Amino acid sequence: MAKWLLKSEPGEFGYDDLVRNRREGWDGVRNYQARNFMRRMRRGDRAIFYHSNAKPPGVAGICKIVKGAEPDPTQFDPAAKYFDPTSDPDDPRWDWVTVAPDRKLEFVSRDELKGIPELADSALLARGNRLSVIPLTDAEYDAIVEFADAKRAAS
Repeated sequence: MAKWLLKSEPGEFGYDDLVRNRREGWDGVRNYQARNFMRRMRRGDRAIFYHSNAKPPGVAGICKIVKGAEPDPTQFDPAAKYFDPTSDPDDPRWDWVTVAPDRKLEFVSRDELKGIPELADSALLARGNRLSVIPLTDAEYDAIVEFADAKRAAS
């Protein structure tokens, strides 16, 4: 089972929205590297749900991949925010995966993540990394979850 990190702006779609909807297509990925990461996702994989462009940004929960990559239908919908008129329905350019909530975590801010030794070399904290989908090592994933659980236990 692979581990991932998925970023979303909470004002657009946050972890609580995922809980309310129970499952959702992870739409709008329009970066080839992030798309290729999604194409590697499999049913049963786990992902850290990260709130980006928030004050403060940070980890909000865990979600699970419930359906692997398939064409993102928003690329073909002229009324959709993520419409791509250059994408060919016979050879779709963009994919999504379907995710469902696993469990909410005690919020861990980006500043707190910087203090976790296992994340020192993580793509998550790399300067200039703006990818909305990144792979995590088991050690990175476990360190985030353990930190959030310890934070909850301490409160």
